[in-house]
Amino acid sequence: MFFSQAGARARTWEASPSEHKKWVEVFKACDEDNKGYLSREDFKVAVVMLFGYKPSKIEADSVMSSVNPNISDRGYLTLEDFQKAFKQVAPKLPERIILEVFREVDQDSDGHVSFKDFEYATNYGQNEA
Repeated sequence: MFFSQAGARARTWEASPSEHKKWVEVFKACDEDNKGYLSREDFKVAVVMLFGYKPSKIEADSVMSSVNPNISDRGYLTLEDFQKAFKQVAPKLPERIILEVFREVDQDSDGHVSFKDFEYATNYGQNEA
């Protein structure tokens, strides 16, 4: 597995505190019922808020179905899950950036994004200023 190489991760990209804050604010605003996840309709609103583009029903369904249905059973996201989701939402985003985001969120470098990793990422910068 590529995460175990030399035990270190290169951190060439990191979201600025303001970028991260924007993603967290959009997620919280779109998750009106505080479910901890975004429904298809919530997701569409989030994409509009972040990118100014309203995905069609087919695009939103495609993104939602691209996420492995066993994720909730597994309890973590894989790099493949990340890649599928990002390719649906931002198809022109370089693979290198997706890998860097995954590595950044995977706090314990185990090759999986657990709920704990995800929670850390969504709370990043909340205690600053």
